[in-house]
Amino acid sequence: MTSLIGGKRVLKSNKRVSAFGQVDELNVAVGFCLVKLKQINNADLLDLNEVLIKIQNQLFNLGNMLAIDIVSKIKDTPKIDINYVDELEKNINYYNKSLSELNSFVLPGGNELSMRFHLVRVKCRKVERFIVKILDEESIDYIIVKYLNRMSDLFFVLSRYSTYILDDEELTWNPNY
Repeated sequence: MTSLIGGKRVLKSNKRVSAFGQVDELNVAVGFCLVKLKQINNADLLDLNEVLIKIQNQLFNLGNMLAIDIVSKIKDTPKIDINYVDELEKNINYYNKSLSELNSFVLPGGNELSMRFHLVRVKCRKVERFIVKILDEESIDYIIVKYLNRMSDLFFVLSRYSTYILDDEELTWNPNY
């Protein structure tokens, strides 16, 4: 047994407990990207440190939203809102503007940083799908789904951006290979 914020005792197999545990795993994956950024120490990628640290903090706020008992009267707890989603969208547009237009699906590869960004992207999509399943059964703020959706798109763009900045080849899908 464990407790949700608000004191309700639930099994560790509770879907909310699993959801904020998956968000924690996602946050660890973002941390792996930060570690690699520091190892690379590329001036063109330095601004990503702040972007990723901000996302890590936002993921804690998102996890907090999942950890609160839905009947709890607790107010003024950390949470995400539409401004966080808008910020992700601005980052998507900013990093995407220097990239070539896509005419095919991108195959994960390029370099280790790009691969770490891809891992965050797929983990983010997995968490998003799990939370959508919970929405079928109980009330969760839909902003969580919007945030995770935009976050996964940002990490796709960051995977392409890191390949571009580090001058690696971007591989695209060839259905006739």
